[in-house]
Amino acid sequence: MNIKKVYIKKFSEVSGFKVWIVNGDYIRTNIEREFTSYGQHHRFKFIPKNELWIDKMKNLGEEKFYVKYLLNENRLMAKGVKFEDAVDKANAIERRERIKEYILRNGLRKYQKIKKNAKLVHKTLLKKYSKKLKIWIIDGRTVRDLFFVDFTEGGHDKVYSFVPKGEVWIDNDLSLKEIKYVVLHELHERNLMAKGMDYDSAHEASSAIEHTCRKNKHLLDDYIKKELKKAEKLKEK
Repeated sequence: MNIKKVYIKKFSEVSGFKVWIVNGDYIRTNIEREFTSYGQHHRFKFIPKNELWIDKMKNLGEEKFYVKYLLNENRLMAKGVKFEDAVDKANAIERRERIKEYILRNGLRKYQKIKKNAKLVHKTLLKKYSKKLKIWIIDGRTVRDLFFVDFTEGGHDKVYSFVPKGEVWIDNDLSLKEIKYVVLHELHERNLMAKGMDYDSAHEASSAIEHTCRKNKHLLDDYIKKELKKAEKLKEK
């Protein structure tokens, strides 16, 4: 690991922690494939104890939520709270704050409208990959604000009840470089789950294939084509 390649810029200092914007692509490729939007030492031991890491984002504005979440998660885990329980408690706090700010920013009417029709978060259909299965770039922040606070990078209808049937969603906060990897991951995961595999096993298998392609970029397009063909032929359970 070349630690210098991790750090992009210092974002702030809060409660004794240095908050860094980091190169998530480098981390996922070379250090930990499960690092997504953010992290702290008690979750990822390679992060220094006095630092909080946030992946570089295209769309600014959510950093304050991530910092507060990480502070709460770190505090709870430092007291011996199990990771899963710390996540639940920190998420509950973040969820309340996100909904309150969304309504203040956009109004109650818009909040109610989107909650009734999740397709309103659609932004761009990835026509190159969309046939029987539709792959959409969506408004990731709105999904986190109103539907699922832990929505990260992508998801699909076999995992999230709010995603319409036959759709895969890709977060619009991803860089162009990252989109293909997430498309591959979500397609592979969905294909496995459509055949009856449980989420944890499907996710692990999909993370492994994604990591293989991050290390061998020349394989990526062919792997996506194979998963698209599988999706077309699937008789889903």
